Amino acid sequence: MFGLAAMRSQCGSGRRMISQPLPAQSTMFDNPALGHYAILTSMLAPALLMAATASLLVSANARLARVVDRLRALIVAWEQDAPDREVRDIQITRHRRRAQLVLRACQFLYAGLGAFVGTSLALAIDAFIGFRLGVLPTALAVLGVSFLLLASFALGTEVRLSVSSFDEELDHELSRRRT
Repeated sequence: MFGLAAMRSQCGSGRRMISQPLPAQSTMFDNPALGHYAILTSMLAPALLMAATASLLVSANARLARVVDRLRALIVAWEQDAPDREVRDIQITRHRRRAQLVLRACQFLYAGLGAFVGTSLALAIDAFIGFRLGVLPTALAVLGVSFLLLASFALGTEVRLSVSSFDEELDHELSRRRT
C-alpha cells in the first residue's frame, strides 16, 4: 500500500490520524535562559566584526593623518618655489589621491560598522517578534562584509600608491644628490 492508504492502515483510520493533537514543539522561549543565550550568541559574530572594523578605522585614520601631514610639508616646499616645483606638483597630486582613497575607505568602514550594528539589532528584534524579519539580519551582515571588502580594496590601492610615491621621491632625491 502506498500513500494515504498506507497511512490509514497504520493508524486505523484517516480521521483518527487527523484528530490527534500534534505533539508540543519546543521553542526557543520554553527556557528563557537558553533563549537569551541563543540571541546573545547570534549577536557575537557581528560584534566581532564591529571590533575588526573599528581597528581598521583606527589604522585608516592614522594613515589619513600621515598623508595630510605629508601634503602640508609638500605645500610648504611648493610655496618656497623650489627648483623642482614640477616634481612637487606631481607629489601633491599623488598625495591628494592617497587622501581621497583613505577617506573613501573610512566611509566604507563606517558604513560597514553601521551595517554590523544593524545586524545585531535586527537579530535581537527578530528574536523578540518571533522571527519575522526573514533575511534582513543576513542581508545586513552581507552588506557590512561587502563594505569591508570595498574598504580593503581602497586601502590596498592607497598602500600601493604610497609605496610607488615613496620610490619615486627616493629616486628623485638620489638623482638630485648625484648632480
